[in-house]
Amino acid sequence: MQVYSYIVRNAAGDRKEGIKQGASLNEVIGWLREQGFIPIAVKELTSSVKKKTSSSQKKVKAGELSAVYWQLTTMLESGVPVATALGTIAEDIENPNLRKIMKDVLSKVNKGEPFSTGIADYPKVFNKITTAMILAGETSGNLPGALKRLAEYYDGRDKFSKKIKVALAYPIFVLVFIIVLVVFMMSFIVPRFKMIFDQLGGELPAFTRMFMNSYDIICHNLIYVLPALIAVISSLVFIYRRTAKGHYFFSKKFLAIPLFGKLIKFAFVAMFCKTMAALLNAGVSVLEVFQILSTMSPNDVIKQAVTNTKERIVEGSSISSSMVAANFYPTMVIKMIQVGEESGSLPSMLERTADFYERKVDAILSAMLALLEPIMIVTVGGVVLTVVLALYLPIFTMGGNG
Repeated sequence: MQVYSYIVRNAAGDRKEGIKQGASLNEVIGWLREQGFIPIAVKELTSSVKKKTSSSQKKVKAGELSAVYWQLTTMLESGVPVATALGTIAEDIENPNLRKIMKDVLSKVNKGEPFSTGIADYPKVFNKITTAMILAGETSGNLPGALKRLAEYYDGRDKFSKKIKVALAYPIFVLVFIIVLVVFMMSFIVPRFKMIFDQLGGELPAFTRMFMNSYDIICHNLIYVLPALIAVISSLVFIYRRTAKGHYFFSKKFLAIPLFGKLIKFAFVAMFCKTMAALLNAGVSVLEVFQILSTMSPNDVIKQAVTNTKERIVEGSSISSSMVAANFYPTMVIKMIQVGEESGSLPSMLERTADFYERKVDAILSAMLALLEPIMIVTVGGVVLTVVLALYLPIFTMGGNG
């Protein structure tokens, strides 16, 4: 996707400026005409600009962006000009990457460019949601309101992602611990006992013999098994990342995994509703909202569902009926959106729906942890018990015989 800046006039003859991401120049011009604008000038951001900004494309944490938007909101609501607010905030930003970006945006604003155009050079930091909301705020003359909604949006997103990370930290830690424990035992403890058993001679208990035979097979074939395993994993990753059918196949399988699939789906639905509410509140058109939403998930099944919804909306269907036809969204989401459309309170209903599904994600995470905790404990205990029995059973046997 390339980034284009444009100058257009609407049906009333008013001049407007902004930015838009698209696969080609013709696609952007076509989109502008669909929105009812008359394009005056549309150009791709220059390669020199891209080269200059490529080193600053590291992602920035949602919490850091939220802090910047809150500060901008406060200063703009107090009557401080955008350039002055940006200059003041840029000096206080601790993240050197973000500070550099904000100073570059400030220099563009000082040259007369809109704030939305200034941030367009950094799509990995200021995503489509941010750009669209700021552009809508500039167009409507309510930039502080748009920034406030952005701050609230990123606040919620930051808290939500932290909840998921905290919930998943324990099982990941235990899994890593098990792997380290097994590697340590097989690399240091088992070889020493094997050497002792070989020196002592005599017949080992059946369980110990089976364990040692398995250990020998693994050690002798590791040089062949490891490259084969790496080759298989690499092939699967290649199929997933490089082929459309492979990507779609794995996307579908991920959603079919018990509990985990629901977690992915409900987390997306929560983000979908929250993002849509924020964009609609900022004055972004429904079609552009769905264009942005279709890029939010790396999962092809989800992406296709949102794209199908957008296409039906373009044909003139309502949002809720378009979502029914997509055969993906939970019934409750569709019903809530239908009520919102009929009552004229769609953003409010979307926010409530997002809150509901965030709670559902919390419930699924709690259920997963409740299920994983005993499994992890039994697994760790089983690994340790197996190794200890295999290694110490001969000693107990000798002691019993003596």
